Amino acid sequence: MNARLRTVRLVLAEPLRISRSTMAARDAVWLTVEHDGLRGHGEAVTSAYYGLDTPTLQRLLAAVDLGRFADPETALEALRDDAPSAPPAVTAAVEAALLDLVGKRANAPVHRLLGAPAAPVAATARTLGITSLTHAAAQARRLAASGFQVLKVKAGSPDPEDDVERVRVVRDAAPGARLLLDPNGAWTLRQAEKLLPRYAELGVEAVEQPLAPGDPETLAALAERSPLPVIADEDAVGLEDARRLAGRVHGVNVKLAKCGGVHAALRIAEAIEGSGTALMLGCLTASSLGLAPAVHLADRARWTDLDGHLLLADDPWSGIGGADGFVRASDRPGLGVTHADLA
Repeated sequence: MNARLRTVRLVLAEPLRISRSTMAARDAVWLTVEHDGLRGHGEAVTSAYYGLDTPTLQRLLAAVDLGRFADPETALEALRDDAPSAPPAVTAAVEAALLDLVGKRANAPVHRLLGAPAAPVAATARTLGITSLTHAAAQARRLAASGFQVLKVKAGSPDPEDDVERVRVVRDAAPGARLLLDPNGAWTLRQAEKLLPRYAELGVEAVEQPLAPGDPETLAALAERSPLPVIADEDAVGLEDARRLAGRVHGVNVKLAKCGGVHAALRIAEAIEGSGTALMLGCLTASSLGLAPAVHLADRARWTDLDGHLLLADDPWSGIGGADGFVRASDRPGLGVTHADLA
């Protein structure tokens, strides 16, 4: 098998402000794996939070030795069985490229390789950053009119009342939408205890990672007495974190770039099944190529937050939809996404 890399700049349609940062663009590194005339593609994106800049991603992906395997099926099996030494985002990108190629060789979409006969379709949340009340209301109104049923509002402003008012105007602008809240770990325990009842009164359905990561015991204790469901995100990185929190929080946000890919996500889903902790599928801001593997798992999640490609000014890949509020896995072989210049 031959592999090559390509690095591109993904620019957001507008800067996204969350509690810890503001992002206007990020780099994506595309991995293309070729075997017997067919190509599979995967994507890893830079992340300051996970310590992955462009040179690091390029170096780590270039170091992956797929040429030692006879075929992509063998490589994919080895990837599942071996303990990965690379960061999860790199492992996820390699797995995605192999899944894409294996699916094309089998003339089957990825969801069918994973045991789902029908292509998953899910209502995805659409993220609204920390912004002015006027802009938040206009966004919510426009998104609801486009078909979005779930809106996720970022929180963590220096003044907590600003966040409360933003949720209030979003609720008024899109009264039929389900609302999620994500402070990205910005609150203290005391703030969370005061704010969560107010958000429950506003009809917020669930809150992601209200407390700073690093103390999952306190997060679990908060979830036990919270008036609305608490979903662990930054405190639920991989399988062991999910096992530790199973039955103690209401949900875990699984991002493929955080946990290590599709099969790592499936192991987490299996670990929490029946515990009372539900699966949320999340993402980083990325192209449709980066989002596609998770879309093929979307039928397994209670909450689907796969809108990273919708935040871009120009998505270079297509094939999973989302502009009407629903992401759809393709029935085409592999990941089912296309690029004008890449086959």
